[in-house]
Amino acid sequence: MELPFLVTVCGLDELVDHCDAAVTHVLSILDPDWPAPEVFGTYGEHAKLELRFDDVIEERAGFVAPQAAHIEQILAFGRDIARASGGAPHLLVHCHAGVSRSSASMALLVAQALPDQPGDVIFAEILRIRPQIWPNLRIVELGDHALGRGGDLIAAAHGIYRAQLLDKPYLADAFTSGGRAREVAAN
Repeated sequence: MELPFLVTVCGLDELVDHCDAAVTHVLSILDPDWPAPEVFGTYGEHAKLELRFDDVIEERAGFVAPQAAHIEQILAFGRDIARASGGAPHLLVHCHAGVSRSSASMALLVAQALPDQPGDVIFAEILRIRPQIWPNLRIVELGDHALGRGGDLIAAAHGIYRAQLLDKPYLADAFTSGGRAREVAAN
């Protein structure tokens, strides 16, 4: 599968590693009270969308869950990338760890750009780029609905959870205790 833009997915501590990567677009997903990373001042000219919500998959008191409005902003940003001129866009998507919110958001952007690609192919490509992914199921569900995918991306995310748990069974306890048992149960 050939992506329509260069893709980087990372966590906060890796942002400094991409200062010289000619990034043209940044999707920055931060916890609601987290300070904006100062490193973006060294990135040069780039378009940026900053969203703030927690890495949760259910509405929970004290947390800001991803909402349909966030997904619409992500998809609108993706449409802006598709209209970018002047060479191949380089999209960097990050969240705190570069594992969950960022991988789910990247899947939505790729699914929108390549609507004929099945969800499992999309997630396989993101897994190749970022082997430690565990996509946030709420983002995937909202995005699957917004894109009219009929559950294709959701099923593919479940396949990622199964594969990650086969390789790292200890993740089941970590995600279950973190309020994300629905992802673990997707096996």
